Amino acid sequence: MDGPLRIVTMNRPDALNSFDDALHVGMRRVWDLLVDDEDARAVVLTGAGRAFSAGGHVPNFIRNHHDPVARRRDIREGERLVRAMLSCELPVVAAVNGPAVGLGCSLATMSDFVVMSEDAFLSDPHVNIGLVAGDGGAVTWPWLTSMLTAKEFLLLGDRLHAAEAARAGLCNRVVPAGEVLETAKAFAHRFAELPAQSVRDTKRALNMHLLDSANNVLNFALAAEHESFGTDDIKARVAQFLAKDGKKSTDAPATQ
Repeated sequence: MDGPLRIVTMNRPDALNSFDDALHVGMRRVWDLLVDDEDARAVVLTGAGRAFSAGGHVPNFIRNHHDPVARRRDIREGERLVRAMLSCELPVVAAVNGPAVGLGCSLATMSDFVVMSEDAFLSDPHVNIGLVAGDGGAVTWPWLTSMLTAKEFLLLGDRLHAAEAARAGLCNRVVPAGEVLETAKAFAHRFAELPAQSVRDTKRALNMHLLDSANNVLNFALAAEHESFGTDDIKARVAQFLAKDGKKSTDAPATQ
């Protein structure tokens, strides 16, 4: 908390803030708590340690391959998270302090203002690991950048380093690594100082485009992601990733 600001920190630094079940549920629920906070005027979203978020928790990929109940639960949580974040009336400033990958990348692109460390990058490698990009990228990227750029980076999963992300329209400011959080807070304070009703409802009006996109795209994209969790590709790709990583790591900035 910083006066009228609420600082939301993904706090699994040893795991690069990857999304295990607890973080996934917590991130979905926090938006309702923020809306009910009458003293809140703006939100800063960031990650603890050296990453914004590495995205998915690798063991959950294998679990979801074998367990259809867990797979359905994760997909439903993903849908609820996207809708809850896009429906939050408070301005959200993402302080991207390090890699923002997969779901971490989606959280950045669903924010209202993005500040990136000059050594950070965005990447959505769902397809590379054998999954449909269902949890936000297909909703937001075509609005923030061109459709051709969205197709290139969602299909190939390449990294967009901070300067490239700014040129592509995926972030607002690039700053030195040590200045990310303070810069994000400074902009969040600017949002917080605006008349509350006018800023909230202007954001709501703008986000109606994204919510319409979510209504058009999300059900298919998440159903397709659910299907891809059951394929042999996800099992094989995760095994390749772990072998390349040189250890049975549970989290890394090349995950979902």
